[in-house]
Amino acid sequence: MKIIEPSVELIQEIDAEKIMRHIELAGRVCYKSESRISDQSAEKFIANILKSGHESVIEHISLTFKIICDRGVTHEIVRHRLASYSQESSRYCDYSNDKFGNELTFIKPCFWTKDDKNFLLWKDTMAQLEKIYLEMRKNGARPEQARSILPNSLKTEIFMTCNLREWRHFLKLRTAPRAHPQMREIAIKIYKILNEKLPIFFSDIEV
Repeated sequence: MKIIEPSVELIQEIDAEKIMRHIELAGRVCYKSESRISDQSAEKFIANILKSGHESVIEHISLTFKIICDRGVTHEIVRHRLASYSQESSRYCDYSNDKFGNELTFIKPCFWTKDDKNFLLWKDTMAQLEKIYLEMRKNGARPEQARSILPNSLKTEIFMTCNLREWRHFLKLRTAPRAHPQMREIAIKIYKILNEKLPIFFSDIEV
């Protein structure tokens, strides 16, 4: 059994200047103000459209993250409809073969320390479920059958692609204090990357 921390990775390279110029060019069509474009005009223009709520303009750029988390978190992630997803399938992935090291991988819950009694109970339960899963596979159960006992804590990988407007919506909801702790953990990681790479689009979101 392997226990890991959740993680996120921005897949593509970011050229902030190029993205801002692209957004400005699209947005100025609405006002037929293309003649006002200059080397320094994009950032101010974008700040103004975000302030006015004209966020449809920033839908012209999409970004993709690879997210490693537990399956419970992905059940919440995929509720965001304006996105595209590709996820590791527990139906087709056989965790009993060499590709996965003949073991299951689980995501460490963020709300317990390693010496907490509840964490120790959780860890014992994951170990038992791994043992049963591997035994079921030895007994001839197919991965799509044996997966019926797998818990929310099972590690999964998911690619998520959204336009900038939907990433803003996602982060506003999922970094909020009322968000599920594990969902918030992932959202804050994404926010930190986007706010570093593209602050003009994300610095106004309070985390």
